[in-house]
Amino acid sequence: MISKQQIKFINSLKRNKNRLQSNCFISEGVNIVEDLFKSDFVIDTVFATKEWYLKNPSRECTLVNQQELKKISSLNSPNDVLAIVKRKNYLYNKSVIKKLKKIILLDNISDPGNMGTMIRTADWFGYNHIFVSHNCVDFYNPKVVQSSMGSVFRVNVSKVNTIDFLLDTASLGVKSFGASLSGANIYECIMPDQYVMVFGSESHGISIDVQSMLDEQLSIPSNNDSIDSLNVSVAFGIILSEIR
Repeated sequence: MISKQQIKFINSLKRNKNRLQSNCFISEGVNIVEDLFKSDFVIDTVFATKEWYLKNPSRECTLVNQQELKKISSLNSPNDVLAIVKRKNYLYNKSVIKKLKKIILLDNISDPGNMGTMIRTADWFGYNHIFVSHNCVDFYNPKVVQSSMGSVFRVNVSKVNTIDFLLDTASLGVKSFGASLSGANIYECIMPDQYVMVFGSESHGISIDVQSMLDEQLSIPSNNDSIDSLNVSVAFGIILSEIR
């Protein structure tokens, strides 16, 4: 049975400030929690229905009914199991760049659904580490975790100062490219063996100071002049597919 104090604590994790203070975040849903169990993330507590426990008798958990699960869930339709997980803080240093050939940098992505989808897409295309600016949405936001469909447990995400990061990559001879509406045609670009690919915010694109540091900007050509842009997570998938 779940206590009132536990319910209060879990619901507090829906806010970024409390996730940072407690160093915990929420993961829920049968498939996502299964991916969590396969990862090296530290699990604090698991709350599950009897139906889930009967299918997973070796897993330690606190039993809850559907009504109790609904009180702590971020989903419209709670899904049998919810876990409280310890955050990971992947610290960035320059040596990390040397080990990576394909580097993704996200600049001011504010929508959690987009962030989660981009982490999932990066996972699909084999990127096991991505970098995000300090003004991006928290990658342990419940909506990010949910829309990543478990990929957040496989892709390392590091927060970086974008300017310092691009200075580091440039000093190592790594060329940087940015997704832009006015860039060169992505289908005519030949990417080097090692690169940084930058994607900007949903509303304003890549920030001006970051743009000034790019070697080249790339765009996806449109066949319809009445549409001014693509959703950033859609553009992200198209560009990663073309680079591959």
